[in-house]
Amino acid sequence: MSEENKDFNTEAKETANEFSEGLNNMANNENKKMLAGILAIVIGSLGIHKFILGYQKEGIIQIIATIVTCGLAGIIGLIEGIIYLTKSDEEFYNTYQVGRKPWF
Repeated sequence: MSEENKDFNTEAKETANEFSEGLNNMANNENKKMLAGILAIVIGSLGIHKFILGYQKEGIIQIIATIVTCGLAGIIGLIEGIIYLTKSDEEFYNTYQVGRKPWF
């Protein structure tokens, strides 16, 4: 019986650790959501919000597109910022962190 209790105890600790790690990840991603959304609205033409989310290639594309179009591509950043901030935390996490959707 004591060995069964040890197994249960170990399994319960692992489950609790996984839960707390998931909770911490959600909290950190909420901060990324707010930061990325605000940066996208304010200076979206520079693609900084893409770099915050880990999309280096897309960030560089955003900068180049802004230069080539004389700033008109900055509208993309504005639209993305609004989309980021209107999504729920879970939807944002699943779309941009887990699913790695780079545009819109």
